[in-house]
Amino acid sequence: MDLSLFERRRYTQGETPIEYLANLTDLLGGPEIYLKHDDLLGLAGGGNKTRKLEFLVADALRQGADTLITCGAIQSNHCRLTLAAAKKEGLHAMLVLSEIIPGSYREDAVGNNFLYRLMNPLEIHVVSGTCDLNIAMLEHAEILRAKDYKPYIIPMGGSNAIGCLGYIACAKEIIVQSEKLGIDFTHVVTPTGSCGTHTGLLMGLRGSGVKTPVIGMSVNNPSDKHIRRIEKLIQHVNGELFSKRKIPITDDDIIVFDEYIGSGYSLPSEGLKEAVQLLARYEAILLDPVYTGKAMAGLVDLIRKGHFKKTDKVLFLHTGGSPALYHYPDYTL
Repeated sequence: MDLSLFERRRYTQGETPIEYLANLTDLLGGPEIYLKHDDLLGLAGGGNKTRKLEFLVADALRQGADTLITCGAIQSNHCRLTLAAAKKEGLHAMLVLSEIIPGSYREDAVGNNFLYRLMNPLEIHVVSGTCDLNIAMLEHAEILRAKDYKPYIIPMGGSNAIGCLGYIACAKEIIVQSEKLGIDFTHVVTPTGSCGTHTGLLMGLRGSGVKTPVIGMSVNNPSDKHIRRIEKLIQHVNGELFSKRKIPITDDDIIVFDEYIGSGYSLPSEGLKEAVQLLARYEAILLDPVYTGKAMAGLVDLIRKGHFKKTDKVLFLHTGGSPALYHYPDYTL
């Protein structure tokens, strides 16, 4: 897995730190809990999509694009970071936002919506939650081409073969940090949404000969749907990017829990409030209620159910998203 073969922009200086959560570990009675701070990645507010965008934006520039088009929910961290990357590179950006809950979009909302306005995209289009976002982006791309723009479409979450490279790179970073710290992580836990982060972590570890289980905590869909999506992404990465040396992944490698979604994407779930409060009040770490809060709720529940040994060393991937926290105070207080 020679990532130097792929063009890449750099939006973060150095590696993101790994922190031992001593207070949370003591509170729960083990296993040892560590946290990978991808909330400290570069661009406006940080978060996991920054890693994907390093490769996606490089591809857009290679193709001569002057406008990035992407989509997400109305409080999308991915849209915020894509817009930030566009501004960093002197590009335009168009955002297509899905109003999953009818009537929930407000132009003057705080959180990521405030940051959209602050960074000033070329256009924001809000569509119904039933709208096919891929078709919507294609239609807007044609309109922009008619106006002599050169658009480049980035899928939801940056989750395609090129985007997965970001977390293949992260997996290699974790391996190096593990060696430096003298810690053999027994599990890696990540939020699973559009599946690019989960897929990249899994492929990066297995491609480096590391068998550590990657546990995904679904924030939106049943586990079988995520498993099919991860399998498809693996096929695309191997077929499009590593065809000469495919990364072997078995069915047993793909692990997704879907018990912590609650009533739906961006809606509250059982254990969410407690998880966000535990991290804030015992470790001074901010989780968001859409991704990391639900994933941490899942980790806490699995620990209480005895899923892990007391001697295990679990690495939780903090994928960021704290700007969205300010939009959902009712979920966390």
